[in-house]
Amino acid sequence: MTAPTSGTRPDDARRHNRSALLRRLHVGGPCTRATLATELGLNRSTIKAVVDGLAEAGVVTEAVPSQRSGAGRPSLMVLPQPQSAVVLAVDVRVDQVAMAMVGIGGQILGRHSWNLHRTTRLPGEVITHVVESAQLLRDELAVVVSGVGVSVPGVVRRADGFVHEAPNLGWRDVALGQRLGAVLQYPTLVGNDAELGALAEHVRGAAREASDLVYLSADVGLGGGVIVGGRPLRGTRGYVGELGHILVRPGGRACFCGAQGCWETEVGEPALCRALGLPEDTPRGALVAELRALAAAPGEIDSTLGEFTEWLGAGLVTVVNMLAPELVVLGDLLTALPPRVVDRARGIVHERSLVSRAVGGTRITVSPLGRDARLVGAAELAFEQVLETI
Repeated sequence: MTAPTSGTRPDDARRHNRSALLRRLHVGGPCTRATLATELGLNRSTIKAVVDGLAEAGVVTEAVPSQRSGAGRPSLMVLPQPQSAVVLAVDVRVDQVAMAMVGIGGQILGRHSWNLHRTTRLPGEVITHVVESAQLLRDELAVVVSGVGVSVPGVVRRADGFVHEAPNLGWRDVALGQRLGAVLQYPTLVGNDAELGALAEHVRGAAREASDLVYLSADVGLGGGVIVGGRPLRGTRGYVGELGHILVRPGGRACFCGAQGCWETEVGEPALCRALGLPEDTPRGALVAELRALAAAPGEIDSTLGEFTEWLGAGLVTVVNMLAPELVVLGDLLTALPPRVVDRARGIVHERSLVSRAVGGTRITVSPLGRDARLVGAAELAFEQVLETI
């Protein structure tokens, strides 16, 4: 974030400074006016004018810090007011829909979720339930919604939220952004779940200091979100991140995409169930409980998940060699893996990846956001637009 270049119109400069300051508070949290001036490269009089204007509008407030250091009068902290800008975040999963009202600064003000079954996965059913639940949350919290962000496990056209295909939901050619936006009557943005998981990790998770990262989301399938140079890699029309369809096992298990031996057929949820000797439709809670029990018995991990770990590592080697990220974040179901499995997969990458050896070892870590990553990412997607218009 830098000061506007010379020749910028005053109104444009004020709008730029306002949105830059809000984004700093939204992402970095409360700070003093002096810190804002230093980090944004603006003089103190400009910062004062922007903060005073936002305070008058009720978007920020100033307060004495709870912890004081040194003598003299303490500098006031500028704090965003969460309810002054609220977005609706929606995470459509294969088995559940999670929703939250999120205020500026990332504070979750209220949330709701419900389970999906085969008869309730139809796009129209999901849209109706989202609209009804959004109304209930909005009335309960007495907030004004400024925008909507939606995460979907499928191939999404970011320009208009058109879902080309979400195979594990049984969706194809669904104009989700247009349909949901028309009913909710709020600006509505839709993104791929793994891409939004990457955004969440970059803004509020394990990758806050990383400019180049890959986020892997494992559910029934496997998807990836990629950030390069601090910006999301989206590809043509926003269709990117189908890392689960990297070929790792020629002649292997058939995949719904028409190929055989895709990465997700070896490390997705059904594959993990098979490795543990469980039915492929085992409920998520029971599967996670089984993984936790296994983590407490390290002597059994190699014999039970040894092959699974090899396929996880093999796919990671390809991802690291192709994209050269400084960090790989394992999300969703992969966060439940025993630490020994993650350590072994990390070791496979360090041993076999030319790129990882060249950069001194690509970091591989587990998401601290867990299953909330995609919900957080959906909120941040909405805020990208909202912060420009406050």
